Amino acid sequence: TLFLRVQAACRSAEVLAQFLSEHALVSEVMYPGLPSFPGHAIAANQMQGGFGGMLSIRVKGGEGAAIATAANVTVWKRATSLGGVESLIEHRASVEGPESPVPTDLLRLSVGIENVDDLIDDLDEALIFARNA
Repeated sequence: TLFLRVQAACRSAEVLAQFLSEHALVSEVMYPGLPSFPGHAIAANQMQGGFGGMLSIRVKGGEGAAIATAANVTVWKRATSLGGVESLIEHRASVEGPESPVPTDLLRLSVGIENVDDLIDDLDEALIFARNA
């Protein structure tokens, strides 16, 4: 089932990245499938069949907003992994510790095979909650 899972994750990640690139509470989306991504031309040349199921976002409001967003999702699972059937979210700087070069407002997302609309709604609600917290 790997081929089908990767295909589904790639499709959903692309939809999610596009949605988040236009989200008022996200300052940056790092996903090679977006034309605005600095390495997009290279990725488009090298990546056949999709741009992968991994992306990162930077949350407006800084570290607190990023942590609050990750803490308030229900469909996404908080975990450090990738490539599974479930969608995962993590605040990478917390995992790596105070010496991490990862920006503290960054969330890493590994998209699984859930319905992409459910993933979008869940993340959108968590971003809004974090802004209002």
